[in-house]
Amino acid sequence: MSAHRRKPTTRSRRHPSHRRRPGRTLLVTGCALVALVGGGGWYLYRDLAAGIGSSKALEGAEKSKFGDSNILLMGLDSRRDQNGEKLPAEVLDKLHAGSSDIGGYNANTLILLHVPGDGGRATAFSVPRDDFVDIPGHGKDKIKKAYGLAKEKKQEQLAARGVEDGRELEQEGREAGRAAQIETVRNFLGVPIDHFAELNLAGFYHLADALGGVPVCLNKAVKDTYSGADFPAGPQTLDGRQSLAFVRQRHGLDRGDLDRTKRQQAFLAGATKKLNSAGTFTDPAKLIKLIDVAKQDVVTDEGWDLAAFVKQAKNLSGGRVRFTTLPVERFGRNYGEDINVVDDMKIKRLIAEQIGPKASAAPGTQGATSSPEAAPPPSPSPSAPQDGGGIPCVD
Repeated sequence: MSAHRRKPTTRSRRHPSHRRRPGRTLLVTGCALVALVGGGGWYLYRDLAAGIGSSKALEGAEKSKFGDSNILLMGLDSRRDQNGEKLPAEVLDKLHAGSSDIGGYNANTLILLHVPGDGGRATAFSVPRDDFVDIPGHGKDKIKKAYGLAKEKKQEQLAARGVEDGRELEQEGREAGRAAQIETVRNFLGVPIDHFAELNLAGFYHLADALGGVPVCLNKAVKDTYSGADFPAGPQTLDGRQSLAFVRQRHGLDRGDLDRTKRQQAFLAGATKKLNSAGTFTDPAKLIKLIDVAKQDVVTDEGWDLAAFVKQAKNLSGGRVRFTTLPVERFGRNYGEDINVVDDMKIKRLIAEQIGPKASAAPGTQGATSSPEAAPPPSPSPSAPQDGGGIPCVD
């Protein structure tokens, strides 16, 4: 494991995260947008909406006002499909992801996408996965663990009542995990969550493949045997396998997980650019492929009106998204694990300031106490140069 004492101002660092979540919701949005245009579009939209997995995890939750939408994008560190079945060995080999028995159900990608009701610029807040926060019913822990902890607890409860069906245990456990992860993020950030989209490890691979590659730009060449990343410096287009390696790499990066967060944001920027490029929405074969990917990899909240959302968020595919990684005060240890020490109220104020007074911060708890091993806070990184095509270059 390489050095992780980075110097950024925001992200977590350790395991290969799968922050493809953002790409996923934008994929769903893009598919819906295409479906609403031209002949036969409504049929495709209905097919997409009916085929995506749905969840009741947001049932009864508080909603944003004034037409705004807050969408939580969750990427699971799981090598299993939506039914809990192991991904095929050949798929895992392509993903350079190791065994199906590793990864668990940590939400290694957490991005809050705020879309203003007035059609203004959207903001995507990346939440570092190792932020040390309150998890309802559990106490302080890394924010990424809320999903897996709740899933395991629910399955144990069901098993104790005699439930033996593996698919039922998996589905009920995941519903509990989604609800817990959403509640944890909502309490931490102090804003309502209106919708969510979830996808697993294979999603990034499938999205990049369906898009015919995703453009990115690197400041310097990298090579990492852990993730499979092996890229030259400069602008390039990544296929599915390369895209997954690109967003998973943390070894060999100066700031570890924090640099990986920048990779995920760069991938999202490239994916939205590709979604908006000529031919993506007008090629029937490519459109069908995108819809199939969404149905295979995505779970969203039940009743999400994608058609209405597309009308509100059509500027997303035009690149009008501002990316922000939430700040980390310092790094510490908790029971032998690396954690990000954060200031809860500072983060709530930051979000309220960036998305407007309508998102009033909810009362929160104080950040984790510093440990004797705590490292100094990371310093901000400079703005990333662009490759000339509007794609930010990253390390």
